[in-house]
Amino acid sequence: MSKPSRDRFDDVPRSSGRVGAHRAEAPGMNGWVVLLWSFVAALVLIIGGIFGSLVVMGRVSLFPEAVPTAVPTPEETGVVDTSISVLILNGTPDEGLDTQMRDLLINNGWASDIVFAGDSSSQDFPATTVFYLNDEDELAAIGLANLLGGAAVQQSDYYSDQTEDGQKQFTVVIGLDRSSSASETPGETPAP
Repeated sequence: MSKPSRDRFDDVPRSSGRVGAHRAEAPGMNGWVVLLWSFVAALVLIIGGIFGSLVVMGRVSLFPEAVPTAVPTPEETGVVDTSISVLILNGTPDEGLDTQMRDLLINNGWASDIVFAGDSSSQDFPATTVFYLNDEDELAAIGLANLLGGAAVQQSDYYSDQTEDGQKQFTVVIGLDRSSSASETPGETPAP
């Protein structure tokens, strides 16, 4: 066998240490980087598991339904009708509450000849109440109650809704809620 002929690669000095094409090996992953990625992966899996469990148990909804909002019902403010006659009865042991309320109504537009004041047959009426008879008079009764500072309004046929001359009439019974000598908390509104 004959020897191959010499070429330029045969003259490369042997001291360089490398002959031919070499690729460097992939460097090994650092231990801290592996630990960090393991921690991140575990954290993602734990959070995903908790979220998935909450969805399955129904505590978290992925697509929540719209909750209907409660529309507040408007509070009826009533209408002040100064043409309706008013009978004021003092249902407390305090003297003069009926005349004070009569003066209040007269100062707010009622004629003095259609506002009457007197004492009730009982002196332990719990809460000041405006009584009316007909459904169509409810707004006017509410207006009168608001004018008096938030009295209760009750439909009742206990009191006549007309004066002797046939004019409509409301009856206001002053209760212990307006009394300075009341020691009890007002309760239900009974008819006196």
